[in-house]
Order: sequence, then structure tokens, then C-alpha cells
Amino acid sequence: QVQLVESGGGLVQPGGSLRLSCAASGSIFRSVSMDWYRQASGKQREWVATIDSSTYTTYAASVNGRFTISRDNLQKTVYLQMDSLKLEDTAVYYCHAPYSGSWGQGTQVTVSA
Repeated sequence: QVQLVESGGGLVQPGGSLRLSCAASGSIFRSVSMDWYRQASGKQREWVATIDSSTYTTYAASVNGRFTISRDNLQKTVYLQMDSLKLEDTAVYYCHAPYSGSWGQGTQVTVSA
């Protein structure tokens, strides 16, 4: 079972930036896609971004142009750089490994003035 541990959440003002990290266990990290999801209070969990093993990236329309997903295979870590944050980006952000079905515990991001 793959273990995923997120970090980097916090409180930020609108227009600010945060970088989330997701540290993964397992020996095949470099060969698999990784996702970020988020879940706002009272809403369903929604997909945010994906990076595949070739570092090809895709984004939800709501974050395209503001968020950047990246990975460091040596560190077995996937990142989510979030810029120009908006109030509606407030949510718990989760790292997800589709090949194993694993989820991290989540990290809270709060955008507030």
C-alpha cells in the first residue's frame, strides 16, 4: 500500500501563493501518474490536476493558469504550486495515487482576507 503525506497548507490572503507537497512511499513512483484533488466544506471532492510519468500535466478549468503541478522522482514527491489564490480555492487538498487507489490525509488551505 502506498503511503501519501501532504503538507504545506495554511491561511493566505486572496492573491497570495502556497505550495503543497505530497511525499509518497513505494518504488514505482517515477512510473505512475499522480493527482491533486480538493474538497470544500459541504461539497463533493473535485479533481484539480494530474501529472503523468512523462511530466505531462492537465488541470481543471477553475485552476488552469494559476496552479502548477510538478514532481521530483528522486524525492518521491509531487507538488502543487498555487498562485493568485481566490476565496473559492478554500478546501482540503488531497494527494491521490490512481495506480494504488491511495489518498493522503489532506491539508487545509484557507483563502481569506
